[in-house]
Amino acid sequence: MSNKTTVSPSTRIWKRFKSHRRAYFSLVVFGFLFFFSLFAELFSNDKPVVFSYDSKVFLPLIIEYPETDFGGDFQTPADYLDPFIRELLEDEGDWVVYPLNRYSFNTINYFSPYPNPAPPSSVNLLGTDDRGRDVLARLIYGFRISVLFGISLTVIGVVVGVFMGAIQGYFAGKTDLFIQRFIEVWGAIPELYLLIILASIFEPGLLILLFILSLFGWMGLSDYVRAEFLRNRNLDYVTAAKALGLGSRKIITRHVLPNSLTPVIAFLPFRMSGAILALTSLDFLGLGVPSSTPSLGELLAQGKANLDAWWISLSTFAVLVSTLVLLVFIGEGLRDSLDTRKAS
Repeated sequence: MSNKTTVSPSTRIWKRFKSHRRAYFSLVVFGFLFFFSLFAELFSNDKPVVFSYDSKVFLPLIIEYPETDFGGDFQTPADYLDPFIRELLEDEGDWVVYPLNRYSFNTINYFSPYPNPAPPSSVNLLGTDDRGRDVLARLIYGFRISVLFGISLTVIGVVVGVFMGAIQGYFAGKTDLFIQRFIEVWGAIPELYLLIILASIFEPGLLILLFILSLFGWMGLSDYVRAEFLRNRNLDYVTAAKALGLGSRKIITRHVLPNSLTPVIAFLPFRMSGAILALTSLDFLGLGVPSSTPSLGELLAQGKANLDAWWISLSTFAVLVSTLVLLVFIGEGLRDSLDTRKAS
């Protein structure tokens, strides 16, 4: 009697992915950076995380306090970068916990001794931009926005692309022909011109960009899903399911779709890197998010406009390239792990 245990396909895929050291290391690093950015307010903010004054605990990240609550002179919200407020908290307060970087993405350092854009220093580790905002803070928050935008655009593109490709491939015939002609016409619409027109009508924002890019981002993936469905629809297990009286919806969702997702999964990191690059490019051209929103593309545009401020373009370029490289390595690992010809 054999003592071999049955290993599920997903387990074999995961083992092959872990054996791909570069991809697995990239996944760990990217996951850590993204998780870190999700809690950016705790690590990069112009407010203390928590402090105690007169035996009372204050949570400035959640509640806005006037400076009179801890010895200030005005009822206005406290400016925790003000040397006077800092002296109150550190000398007269019980204790205070500051973030690692004491600036948020929109904080202007009015107390910098250097003209803007200021070079890297012990106060601003990566310097400031041309408006006096901390570059490190804008990189952290910009990275988070870029990744979240990439995930959102990828999810929408995958859902729509899989749906359209499944309909084309499974039903084929006139349905496939009609949708293919629609895709050809829809794909001929100049996406950049549409963005320029809408940017002149509406105020640019993440939701508008996500909507416009989602209108076109599904077409490439639908071709792969269509091809997989055309190949699988005539296999024996699909014919047997039809003979048993199963409806088209159940056959698609239970049988054909799970066996057609290999190219979808393998392309996810590459689609995500394309979405991040698209957002960065549009921001660089001034067609993306408002300038007040932290953005890698906006920082690159500032670096182009201020060539002497090398720290802006160099640090932004390093973050962008590192992000794309990590995603490409993850994609390579997924592609190899899903290849059935690889040894388990």
